[in-house]
Amino acid sequence: MRVKTSIRRVNWQMIAVLFAVFAAGYVRAQTNPESAANGTESVVTGSIRVNGQVQPYSFRRLPVSSFPQLPPNVSAVLIQRGCMIPQTWQAHRPENVIHGSFSRSGAVDWAVLCSINGETSLLVFFAQSQNPQQLAEWPEQSRLQRHDPSGVLGFNWGIDAATPEQFHDAFTAQDNPPPTPDHDAVADSVIDQKTIYHLYQQGKWKQYEADE
Repeated sequence: MRVKTSIRRVNWQMIAVLFAVFAAGYVRAQTNPESAANGTESVVTGSIRVNGQVQPYSFRRLPVSSFPQLPPNVSAVLIQRGCMIPQTWQAHRPENVIHGSFSRSGAVDWAVLCSINGETSLLVFFAQSQNPQQLAEWPEQSRLQRHDPSGVLGFNWGIDAATPEQFHDAFTAQDNPPPTPDHDAVADSVIDQKTIYHLYQQGKWKQYEADE
């Protein structure tokens, strides 16, 4: 996944699908519950109702072992929790595990999307901390959208590290843009729809939504 000035392109037609999916509820799903424990990839398939019609979906979850760059303490916590890392429909390599200076300039922090039992959380680990901070949580089925002519829905939640320059550029069109920080933000994106920037300031997380 690549960070852009606006992290994802907006396509408002997708928003109707997103809300329909969120309201539709569970119809059918198939996955491998042993994948997290065994360290194997899981392909999640199923179907949901969108505008009264049954729509199939399919997306991948990767085990923590697919991300050898993670510090051992972070990997241990994720494995203990039973986390799998969901992959967006546009992924060409393992994604949704990122690092950056999220707590302060020069720090090496990590952020991860962790899926457990159909719920996905955005977790941030500061430096060597083993106690992640949860910034967001959504049911996986609320993060699905159509992305090709087949009509099969894919996962659309992705995270990226946004540098101070990228954060600044995302808000240049606003009348009163937020000050440019001296450290990175977590860019929390719904593909083709919106990006929320999570920025740690004065001991707490603040959210900024860029105009699309």
